[in-house]
Amino acid sequence: MTHDGSFCGRTRREFLWQTGAGFTGLALADLLARDGVPAPRGDEPKAGPLAPKAPHHPPRAKACIFLFMYGGPSQVDTFDYKPKLYGLDGKTIDITTKGRGGAKAQGRVVGPKWNFRQYGQCGHHVSDLFPHVARCVDDLAFVHSMYADSPLHGSAMLMMNSGKILSGAPCLGSWVNYGLGTMNQNLPGFVVMLDQSGGPISGAKNWSSGYMPAVYQGTVLRPQGEPILDLARPDGMSDAEQRRILDALRAQNEAHHALRADDTDLAARIASFELAYRMQSHAPEAIDLTRENEATQRLYGLDDPRTADFGRKCLLARRLVERGVRFVQVYSGGNHNDHNWDAHGDLVLNHEKHAGATDRAIAGLLADLKQRGLLDETLVVWGGEFGRQPTAEYAEGTGRDHDAEGFTMWLAGGGVKAGIKVGATDELGYKAVERPFHVKHLHATILHLMGVDPNRLAFLHAGLDQRLVGTEGAQPIRELLA
Repeated sequence: MTHDGSFCGRTRREFLWQTGAGFTGLALADLLARDGVPAPRGDEPKAGPLAPKAPHHPPRAKACIFLFMYGGPSQVDTFDYKPKLYGLDGKTIDITTKGRGGAKAQGRVVGPKWNFRQYGQCGHHVSDLFPHVARCVDDLAFVHSMYADSPLHGSAMLMMNSGKILSGAPCLGSWVNYGLGTMNQNLPGFVVMLDQSGGPISGAKNWSSGYMPAVYQGTVLRPQGEPILDLARPDGMSDAEQRRILDALRAQNEAHHALRADDTDLAARIASFELAYRMQSHAPEAIDLTRENEATQRLYGLDDPRTADFGRKCLLARRLVERGVRFVQVYSGGNHNDHNWDAHGDLVLNHEKHAGATDRAIAGLLADLKQRGLLDETLVVWGGEFGRQPTAEYAEGTGRDHDAEGFTMWLAGGGVKAGIKVGATDELGYKAVERPFHVKHLHATILHLMGVDPNRLAFLHAGLDQRLVGTEGAQPIRELLA
């Protein structure tokens, strides 16, 4: 404690808040109350930080599956129909843009390379890139006016995942874990599945718990083989032997932690040993896709090498939310231009590759959730960190530069109004002009649908009540709410 009553550079209030969210005793709850700081909603301290917590209001969604198209899919080639672009293909026009290549006043238009058709009772236009998802449009809600703060992958990824362009902030899944706790003590509450070619730029920062205790961070799960590396019990060790070792280790760690109550990383490690022990029995069953019948496996595209990898992840995502995992993030695209949606060169080659690998599985996920009665309580989100410009980046070719000024995302299930579209970009598809929505409005919508008030959920850090939607707050996109 310093001379001004703070603990290691933090206020007494902040110290009590953070340790109260960790592995301290019941006596601390009384200290918190006397200090005017409530313990995290609905959580008994002795139950640990991931104990189920009461929502702020009745939730529409119990879980969220975020399908992250890393690299930036082109809105004008997928779901944002702009007929004027076809006639302008190849022409240089006056248009002010800002992307990876900096600010420009002119650009050569790249017309859409696929035809758009109307689908469903809502009549929404979808390009031929997504023939399977197109048949699901009556279950989807499109937001055509998203915008973000950065046209660069690293900072834009962090913003879409954490609401900040700088690293160090907790990610969306961590906020869900913190605000609601887990529904299954035998599996992680926040799971991440990466592209087969690797993780996105900035790596683990995209599923970090930031300044929160590490217990809230995402767990990377592999859809094949050993689900979590180094999880299996050592050869020759019995369950009873392992249990005795873990009990002894826990006793030593808790004695050590009692002298360092503000060490949230140590508290998280204590909890992780116990969760890993439970997962040894439960994680293998959760990822065992052989338990699914052939019809279900075909629905997700597991019978086609092109679609099998992403299909396995989508099927596994359904099995996880079925078992109480609250937040699952599935990546399409790894950290290399040839292996993600970052179409700077050959747009057709790039987007046909990635749409072809994901379209069938995404439609299969939506159909499977719906037929099992799970779509009403599972929120599905699709999109990337930004979109792409209507003009070419280079003097030749069809590649498009990054576009953070206006792009498309869609949501389904979990209390979302189906078969609608919200907002619009300009006639060329570059800038959001009708009902623009910042990334924080998307985050506010997700939290709201899961029963959490985005403007009340806070974590005290650096002397401020930090929020996913920023200290200034944000409202959900009301048009999306059923």
